Amino acid sequence: MSETTDLDPFKLPNPPIVEAVLDIDCDLPPTLNFDEVEKLGMEAYGSRYPTRRKQFVQQAGMEMEPDSEPKFFASQGLSAFQFLSADEKEIVQMRVGGFSYNRLAPYTSFDDYLPEISLCWDEFRRLAAPVQIRKIGLRSINRILVPLDRGTVNLADYLKVTPNLPDGAGLQFSSFFHQHQAGDPATGIKANIILASQPNEGNFLPLLLDIEVFKPERLPPAPLADWSDQIQSLRDLKNHIFKHSFTETCLSLFH
Repeated sequence: MSETTDLDPFKLPNPPIVEAVLDIDCDLPPTLNFDEVEKLGMEAYGSRYPTRRKQFVQQAGMEMEPDSEPKFFASQGLSAFQFLSADEKEIVQMRVGGFSYNRLAPYTSFDDYLPEISLCWDEFRRLAAPVQIRKIGLRSINRILVPLDRGTVNLADYLKVTPNLPDGAGLQFSSFFHQHQAGDPATGIKANIILASQPNEGNFLPLLLDIEVFKPERLPPAPLADWSDQIQSLRDLKNHIFKHSFTETCLSLFH
């Protein structure tokens, strides 16, 4: 998250982000041959993203009718083609429902990757011919190593929004998983925020902060530069949530 924004300017020398994602959900032509798109994608992305993967979605269910045995069914369908850079730190996804660009750690700033993202999106527009945009979203997954003091930590020293246990019960956290959903009435942007713990690593407690911000709206499939205001609003809110989730003690860990 080492970014500078108009709303909440700050820059971290060692940001804890492990993955950043730009998602663009869009409607594709019903006649689109997705297998053919894979071949065209290899031609467009292959020189910069030489590794190719397929991603599938699986569904299972059960049908029940009176006086008959239940029927179980399962299905699998292709959900995306993934094109990975040589170091597998950058991933372009041509999804059945749109386009995604993933950047894994080390991460610097969204501005550093925006020219490449714009180029890849333009190639996706040319190959898949999306009809309209339904949603633009940004997601960042952060992993923070909080130091332990003799095996324990006071979460309030590091988190502004902390999980709590009932007073007087003598309980201690073994793990936690908190999910919040919120919306900004001024911009219409929605946010999904997940804060979770992981098993201790030596003298550290790993914490995950997963922030997803998105705005459902109908937009033409134009170049990213045409949506700069919308994308900046997403960045501003994402960075604001990040900064104000932590105390100054925690933020100092990223310097």
